[in-house]
Amino acid sequence: MSDNQTQLHDSPARYGTLSRFFHWSMAAILAWQFATALAHLLLEDTAIEGFLWGTHKVVGLLLIILIVLRGLWSLHNRGHRPASLSLMAKLGHLALYTLMLVVPAIGLLRQYGSGRAFEPFGLPLMPGFEGGSIGWMTAPGVLHSWLGWLLLVLIVGHIAMVYVHRRRPRDEDVLARMLGNRQPSSAGSR
Repeated sequence: MSDNQTQLHDSPARYGTLSRFFHWSMAAILAWQFATALAHLLLEDTAIEGFLWGTHKVVGLLLIILIVLRGLWSLHNRGHRPASLSLMAKLGHLALYTLMLVVPAIGLLRQYGSGRAFEPFGLPLMPGFEGGSIGWMTAPGVLHSWLGWLLLVLIVGHIAMVYVHRRRPRDEDVLARMLGNRQPSSAGSR
C-alpha cells in the first residue's frame, strides 16, 4: 500500500484511513442491527432471534459511541474532506447522521425510563430502579422502531446513489473516495 492510501486525515480527493474505518465499521454495525431487528420481527421465539436480539442494545451503544467519535473526527477534518456533490447529498448525509444518533439515543432513553438495568460488557451503565417506569422516557420508544426503518430506507437510498454515481457518465465515482483510492472511474470525473 502506498503512503497515499494510508493517510490518516481526509483530503479534498478522498477520505483518510480513520474516516474510512468509521464509515465501514458503522456500515457493519448497522447491518448487524437491522439483522437483529428483522430476526426479532420475523423469527420471534427462535434460537436465531434469541441470539441476535440479545446483542441489539449493546451493539446500539457501540453505534452511539462510533457516531460521536465520527462526528468529532469530521469536525476535526472540516474543510479538508471531499466536497459534497450537491445540496441533496449534503441533506441526505445530514439525515443519515441524525438518525444514526437519534435512533439509538431513543433506545437508551427508553431503556433508562423502563427502570431495568443495562450493563453492557458488564459495566453498570444504568443500574435500574424500583417502582414503575417513567412514562415520558418510555413513550418515545415507539419512534425507535419507526425511525430505525426510516434509517434503513435512507441507507438503501445512499447505496443506490453510490451506484448511480459510479455508472452515470461524467459523475464522480464517490465510492473510490471511501475505498481510499482516487483512480478515475471508467465514466471519468467532474
